Amino acid sequence: MLEDREALLRRLHELRSEHRDLDTVIARLDGSIGDQLQLVRLKKRKLKLKDEIAWLESQLVPDIIA
Repeated sequence: MLEDREALLRRLHELRSEHRDLDTVIARLDGSIGDQLQLVRLKKRKLKLKDEIAWLESQLVPDIIA
């Protein structure tokens, strides 16, 4: 169980890092007259990462019965 939690935390760290990296890349491309299709793809990837991060965070929070 502890190993699973550590694996989830590692994966969460990787996803957050990639999400931050995409922020930087998108900010650079957004100001230029570059490839708009590439920009859209990067933004979609960023949203997918956000969903994965939220799911992982929900897996790490223990269920509390009220």
